[in-house]
Amino acid sequence: MDENAAPVRIEPVPEPYVYHYVRPRPKVVVKRDLLPALGVLLTTFAFGLPAAYVWSWLAPAQLKIVSPQDGKFYPIGVESYHRLDALMVFVVIGLGAGAVTGMAVWLLRSRRGPVVMLAMTAGSFAAAWFAQWLGGSLAAGKYPMPAEIKPNDTLLVAPSLETWWGILAWPLAAALAYGCCTAWNGLDDLGRRLG
Repeated sequence: MDENAAPVRIEPVPEPYVYHYVRPRPKVVVKRDLLPALGVLLTTFAFGLPAAYVWSWLAPAQLKIVSPQDGKFYPIGVESYHRLDALMVFVVIGLGAGAVTGMAVWLLRSRRGPVVMLAMTAGSFAAAWFAQWLGGSLAAGKYPMPAEIKPNDTLLVAPSLETWWGILAWPLAAALAYGCCTAWNGLDDLGRRLG
């Protein structure tokens, strides 16, 4: 090596430019999803009719006796437990219908999103309310009261839902099923473009 030679300056090699494509975030499409959401709401509401029929068929009637003192109906023995049985049958029907509703609406791939999910939840709530109202009427028709009631008569009294809390089972199960499907899906647009 020559001692008089100028030192060689080594330039650092520049980092290669790496292009990162960032996919645009999908936006909620409200206007395009309104008509399908209305269809989901009405279809879900229509399933309140079979739910009411199934509840009126499965819910147990109560055996009651007419009190000679005040003429009121009192349950015989443990027949008062059938009040809870009627409510639990309604809740189980609502949970099953809600899970099926949530998964069925998730299968509408091209319409996935918050608009259809809100319509599904509202339709589930309306269907559960309709099922409770109509189920009570159907059960009352199944167990009619006799024309003449005397003291100490024993009667089969139609099941009834004495609380509205059971209505919440259907929309909660539907929202939970849809939410689990959404959480399981890793795509930003929930797979709408693939449908």
